[in-house]
Amino acid sequence: MSQLLPQDQPNMDFQFTTPTSESIQSTKVAQHAAQVMKKVPEITLYFWIIKLLTTAMGETTSDFIVRASPIIAVALTSLGLIIALVLQFSVRRYVAAIYWFVVVMIAIFGTIAADIVHVALGVPYVISSAFFATTLAIIFAVWYMSEKTLSIHSIYTRRRELFYWAVVLATFALGTSLGDMTATTLRLGYLSSGILFAILFAVPALAFWLFGLNEILAFWLAYIITRPLGASFADWLGKPQSVGGVGLGTGVVSLVLAIVIVCLVGYLSITHKDIKSEHA
Repeated sequence: MSQLLPQDQPNMDFQFTTPTSESIQSTKVAQHAAQVMKKVPEITLYFWIIKLLTTAMGETTSDFIVRASPIIAVALTSLGLIIALVLQFSVRRYVAAIYWFVVVMIAIFGTIAADIVHVALGVPYVISSAFFATTLAIIFAVWYMSEKTLSIHSIYTRRRELFYWAVVLATFALGTSLGDMTATTLRLGYLSSGILFAILFAVPALAFWLFGLNEILAFWLAYIITRPLGASFADWLGKPQSVGGVGLGTGVVSLVLAIVIVCLVGYLSITHKDIKSEHA
């Protein structure tokens, strides 16, 4: 019996095996493929700076072109947004110039959409803000039920990218209504509104660093606030002094912001500082 036991006893070594070099290599290849296919930038200081600049530019550019001709403004921004999205979905990886082109067009289009709801349809900012907030919540809910994650780091499939851009568009429309509501309906003015949203923008970051707020929740809260934050300060700079602005003009502010955005995006396109290093 003793001579048979070693042969008859089941081999349990598989329970304690360590990953082979092949499995480790396969994991690295899969991770690298996901990183290469990701369609959004890394969340760095550059991301937040450009995001704020695009929100500001979207506000003033919308005001500038709508004043010339609302119909032409809607037509041009709709066409520009379609072209930007076609370019974004046609590439297989993140391209800084294309990505931020989409964000700029959504910023302008989202602002015009929110303004039309208020000006053309006569919907109060309180109601439009509630509507866009509900729309955003529904998109988030459907996205999570479908993909089980809302992480910006997981945007490497077509369906997740569709959800992502739908959320971005909803945040711009919501932010426009919120900013206008605080500035006009609540009579805080543009500068006070900007200061208010700057404080609110800092809350998720502090909650994340000090109290361990969920990273994804903190990101999206801050992302939503960037819209009224940038728009409020842009309105303050561009609007006439008679309505509480500095009076620089929406055209001038839009041009300066566009130049700064182009320079920053050009810098990122060359340095790739918004792309995670393969060795990180």
